[in-house]
Amino acid sequence: MRRDRRTGSSVQPGMTGDTPIPFRISVPQAVLDDLAQRLAAFRPPPSPEAPDWEDGMRADVLAELVEYWRTTYDWRAQEAALNALPQFRAACGPASLHFVHVEGRGPAPMPLLLAHGWPDGFNRFSRIIPLLADPAAHGGDPADAFTVVAPSLPGYGFSPRAPHGTGAAQFGALCHTLMTEVLGFARYGAHGGDIGGMACEQLGRDHAGAVVGVHLTDVPLGHAQMPPGAVSPAETRYLAAVQRFRAQGGGYMHIQGTRPWTPAAALNDSPAGLLAWMVEKFQAWSDCGDDPRHRYTPDELITNVMLYWITQSIGTSFLAYRDFTKPGLVRTAIEGAKTLLPGRGPPAGFALFPKDIASPPREWAERFFDVRHWTEMPAGGHFAALEEPERLAADLRAFFRPLRPAR
Repeated sequence: MRRDRRTGSSVQPGMTGDTPIPFRISVPQAVLDDLAQRLAAFRPPPSPEAPDWEDGMRADVLAELVEYWRTTYDWRAQEAALNALPQFRAACGPASLHFVHVEGRGPAPMPLLLAHGWPDGFNRFSRIIPLLADPAAHGGDPADAFTVVAPSLPGYGFSPRAPHGTGAAQFGALCHTLMTEVLGFARYGAHGGDIGGMACEQLGRDHAGAVVGVHLTDVPLGHAQMPPGAVSPAETRYLAAVQRFRAQGGGYMHIQGTRPWTPAAALNDSPAGLLAWMVEKFQAWSDCGDDPRHRYTPDELITNVMLYWITQSIGTSFLAYRDFTKPGLVRTAIEGAKTLLPGRGPPAGFALFPKDIASPPREWAERFFDVRHWTEMPAGGHFAALEEPERLAADLRAFFRPLRPAR
């Protein structure tokens, strides 16, 4: 087992075996110049009706964000802020994973994997990482410190998707390789939501001997099928809410899962189109009222889009949906079938945020997890680590506190 303690502050990206090497984001100026030309040529769609989020991205908000992006947004400042996080790349079996690795400051920091979802990346955790790694600096107990590892999942951002062996059914296995074989952690915790929650479930189920516990912000939607036997009224309401979401707001899942390269061709070519495709989800799934800018700064929204634009990863990010919509590989089909079966795994904790896609009742989670901790938050949504970092950090500390080894 090898562990790398370097900071990654000034070395260009690369990869050598399973030894992490420092990574630094450095976007060529030619990429930014091309982007500026495309933004200057933005052609807004005709909108004969008053803008309404019910029909998708509001045209007026899109125009304002594109103008801000073109005239005010400073990528180099955002790039420097992201590079303040120590980042690395390493070979993990068939994949090359990019990841943030922040050492905890405390008497015995617990290793903690943070797994993002879509449409975001490792930047989902930019606000919460300092709270987890150095709780004493933020009014907490240093005994609650975590050593944080936040990878970009394969196909997202700076983690390319290899032709074989990096599909969604393998996300958990690749994260386990990163934590154990690359970084040398014998035991660790895991947290995630959305696609990251699915990866954490894989970790808990397939690597229970190494995973201390899993903490999730949702029950992965792959479970949302009517089970045999009795269903409680709360479960019935939850399943109905999931069906409404799929019918009224899940069109993106269907097209990304069935024809991923068709929207990818358009979105990879148009920065304004990419912004619209992604920011509409931040509005729909966040506790933000009628405007995502009530929860996120324009810089945060655009930087999230930039991480897809500069890496040209929107198409490969769609393939996680394709993997389970059209499971061509036997292993992927088996992984999908597992979500329909009850399972236990390590201790599980849940933090549910009211404006997320759908909020399951505890009895639904207990069908699939060994639930030891359950919190229903008063505010927040799908992107909880960005929306409510203090609340989520406190919940992570509370869940993992009794699972830490006695010192």
